[in-house]
Amino acid sequence: MFGLILAAAFALGAPARAQQAPLQDKPFAEHKIVLQLSDNDLKRQALVINVAYNLLKFYDPDKVAIEVVAFGPGIDLLRTDNGNRKLVESLIAQGVRFDVCLNTVDTVERETGKRPEIIPAATPVQVGVGQILLLTENGYTLVRP
Repeated sequence: MFGLILAAAFALGAPARAQQAPLQDKPFAEHKIVLQLSDNDLKRQALVINVAYNLLKFYDPDKVAIEVVAFGPGIDLLRTDNGNRKLVESLIAQGVRFDVCLNTVDTVERETGKRPEIIPAATPVQVGVGQILLLTENGYTLVRP
């Protein structure tokens, strides 16, 4: 419920403040992977998407927890006008979580005067690197494609 409230506030452009997102509720996950995305290179974005799809295909979606953490220029993947939006939303529908760093969003707003529009299904976290640290401390393997 809390995630939905944050997502709604985020979608409306409200300056949401979020704690680090709680761990995914995937009790049968045998594998836990966090994918880091910290640049806006289109090839890197495609690679992150492909890795997530390949993991879902290789493992049963219930047996793998996948979280993509986007910070810095990596948040571009989660903008509403990104050409990969449908692929990202398809992955989210299959249980992959995409986190967006609110520190980065705030920085972009300060620098440009406009808050970037992020897809509503993204999970806002205050500190992207902090979320990666939380995940790795809880058994996730960090992969930077």
